[in-house]
Amino acid sequence: MEHTVDARGLLCPLPLIKARAALPGLGPGDELVVLATDPEAPIDLAALAADHGLRLTTGREADHWRLVLTAP
Repeated sequence: MEHTVDARGLLCPLPLIKARAALPGLGPGDELVVLATDPEAPIDLAALAADHGLRLTTGREADHWRLVLTAP
């Protein structure tokens, strides 16, 4: 199942805080999609993924990052 956190327009550390708050709702194989404009978001979410054993996929849309955290 896909869950989305729209953090566009929010500055660090808010995208990270919102993503962390959404993690307990993830089940096995679920994806958390974080949309963010803050250039620090990919760095912060990479650390979050490493800390929680999640896979991170990053992509760049026209005006924002699309960061997908996948639960094992």
